[in-house]
Amino acid sequence: MKTQSQQSPAKFIIAGIIVLATVAWLALSASSDTKQYYVTISELQQLGNKAYTRHLRVAGNVQPGSINHVGTNATFTLMEQGKALRVNYQGAEPPPDSFKDDAQALAIGTYGRDGVFHATQLQAKCASKYAPAAKPGAAPTGNTAALTPAAKPQS
Repeated sequence: MKTQSQQSPAKFIIAGIIVLATVAWLALSASSDTKQYYVTISELQQLGNKAYTRHLRVAGNVQPGSINHVGTNATFTLMEQGKALRVNYQGAEPPPDSFKDDAQALAIGTYGRDGVFHATQLQAKCASKYAPAAKPGAAPTGNTAALTPAAKPQS
């Protein structure tokens, strides 16, 4: 007959294996759920059946006149190198203020068998943040009165 001190290490080893297996399973299942693939519109259309099972990120320019806002939701068309993708955004927050015609946008979601991209997140680039820097020697734009010294009155 085994004593209690001989049975204890076996119980701890079995419990440790169960805990490690559970942690490993949770880590693997969580990472596959959060994995996102960045694809272009052309690549999305070439993925075939894989496109319907993956969480995707698709970028493009918003086609002018295609935006239709309804509350926090929006439908619009993304364009990229002559390819179009219809997007249905249904998120908890309304589209950002920088989301306008011709804006660069990133839609995050899934591609449906109906040919529509179902986005749950939407990001838009603000055009002013990505404007090219002024060239050296070029005249500055905007109000420059504060930058030039005031003329002294002649006495």
